[in-house]
Amino acid sequence: MAFFKIALVTIVFGMAAARPDSPPAGYAYPAPPPSYEAPAPSYHAPAEHKGMPYDYAYAVKDDYKGVDYSKSETSDGNEVVGEYRVLLPDGRTQIVTYTADHYKGFVATVTYEGEAQYPEPAPYKPAPSYGPPAPAYGAP
Repeated sequence: MAFFKIALVTIVFGMAAARPDSPPAGYAYPAPPPSYEAPAPSYHAPAEHKGMPYDYAYAVKDDYKGVDYSKSETSDGNEVVGEYRVLLPDGRTQIVTYTADHYKGFVATVTYEGEAQYPEPAPYKPAPSYGPPAPAYGAP
């Protein structure tokens, strides 16, 4: 038992002696200053461009595929006003009218023209099936 007490006291004193009392030593000399000057910026601030007025429109109509849509848009350089139309699968036309500027942001109004048509689905008719194959061997 005395051995354990002596060992414990020795370990505690050893740990106390190993504790650093001061911060670690730093480098002997400071880093040298850079031997060059900071480069001058080689760019200029971007120029402020005002919006340019424009006007465009397009339309696509394909009766074979059932595609019908269009878009038109105008801008005076500050505000964009436009509309697009899409023929929906249920027969209605979706119309989105919108305005966009730097103050109000993008504001859209969605309306629908026409009545939704849901045709009666055709009854299921399975594909014809084939009978079992005829034997391909000769009779004995």
